[in-house]
Amino acid sequence: MQSLLDAYTAILIFMEKGGVVLYGVLAVTFFMWVLIIERIWYFTASAKTDVRRALAAWESRDERRSWYAHKVRTAMISEVSQNLNANVDLIKTLVATCPLVGLLGTVTGMVSVFDVMAVLGSGNARAMADGVSKATIPTMAGMVAALSGVFMSTWIERKAKRESERLEDTLTMDH
Repeated sequence: MQSLLDAYTAILIFMEKGGVVLYGVLAVTFFMWVLIIERIWYFTASAKTDVRRALAAWESRDERRSWYAHKVRTAMISEVSQNLNANVDLIKTLVATCPLVGLLGTVTGMVSVFDVMAVLGSGNARAMADGVSKATIPTMAGMVAALSGVFMSTWIERKAKRESERLEDTLTMDH
């Protein structure tokens, strides 16, 4: 229990040193990871059902060689592919937003440094250190969040493409 309390205290100190902008980075990162976890959940739980439903609908068709059947097949693949790729663009947007919010922390931290320099001069390094930490910590946090999001969004895109291609290969035009 003490280790949990120590971790909580360390996080609070980190958030305080990073300034208000770090809460923005946290909010964007949290929303991004909620969407990533939703996609992972979808791939493990619902994607197989969507593919099976499309496959069953295709297999139940009597005729699969006409122009109309080909369009029905294309529509089925497109619908499943759209479900597989849901929220991917939003995740990628949030990935790109993380470093930008962190950069906002850099700007606000440097403004704080310049304010200290204007009031106390450049000789007081201890007073400037607070602004420097508010400038660097949000930037670092935004970059770390973006890197994790880039990795996961790439994985999600590849998984969606692979599943879509697998469905396309499975829905044959024979019969």
